[in-house]
Amino acid sequence: MKALVCHQYGPAEQLALETWKDPQPDKDQVLIEVHAASINFPDTLQIQGKYQFQPPMPFIPGSEVSGIVTAVGDAVQHCKPGDRVMAFPGIGGMAEKVLAPASGVRQIPDNMDFRTAAGFAMVYTTSYYALKQRARLQAGETLLVLGASGGVGMAAVELGKMMGARVIAAAGSDEKLQFVKQFDPDELLNYGDGDLKERVKALTDEKGADVIFDPIGGSLFDQATRCINWNGRLLVVGFASGKIPEYKANLALLKGASMVGVFLGRFRREEPEEYEKNFQELLRFYGEGILKPIVTRHFPLEDYVAAFNVFTERRVMGKVVLDVQA
Repeated sequence: MKALVCHQYGPAEQLALETWKDPQPDKDQVLIEVHAASINFPDTLQIQGKYQFQPPMPFIPGSEVSGIVTAVGDAVQHCKPGDRVMAFPGIGGMAEKVLAPASGVRQIPDNMDFRTAAGFAMVYTTSYYALKQRARLQAGETLLVLGASGGVGMAAVELGKMMGARVIAAAGSDEKLQFVKQFDPDELLNYGDGDLKERVKALTDEKGADVIFDPIGGSLFDQATRCINWNGRLLVVGFASGKIPEYKANLALLKGASMVGVFLGRFRREEPEEYEKNFQELLRFYGEGILKPIVTRHFPLEDYVAAFNVFTERRVMGKVVLDVQA
């Protein structure tokens, strides 16, 4: 099979497209013919050796795929060869075939295509967990979404509106805000010049946002701690800026605010029943037409450098996927 392989840490230009032996499923694994593989921000960190989980070299990146089941292990009962599925293999997704644990494989709704399926699960389950369990977002509260044009940001805007919040969608350019507009946020905020705090205060009668969804970190995090409302919750989702910030404890005291971590992988392990409930709710929302995920860019597997560079050059709007099967 063809596979995209990381032999040394660095940019996508150092990856290699080569031939690997086809994998075979163990008793609790599913073998999937990959049709589409999602690229997520953690993938860009992993190939550079900057992620909290680093597999041994060499490895095939890619934690989220869609495709068709070709074989299952003896202990697998909920899917069979020929099924259309979305899956979390954890690693190895950017290849023509991948093994995934049975617990990470789910049927694709009949009205969902492979590209959409490849990019659905991670961003929506992350953002829903953040807003539902971690922030306990309430109708009528003000939600500020940083990085609103990216995958998890886009999902947070959609879900925040669905949950009845007043949503301020924030991004670094007018082009990105025009993209986010289709999800009907209540306000748009351009922080491209570095000014976030005063603009948020102006949009909230000086009170600040009740919930701040932050997948960016860096200097935006520092400003977010200063434009949060009394009893506010600052959601730490990621560090796309490349800088892990520090939280000033005195600001938590003065604002009566909380910094709340959002780590989907740990949630999935520690609270599997709640995770599954969230997942099924999200699939129902999709089936009812409430959620309308958008894949904005797709590339053939051979154009992996261009696909990864959408992230490294900070041009991400919506979801980016690799088309593995022509």
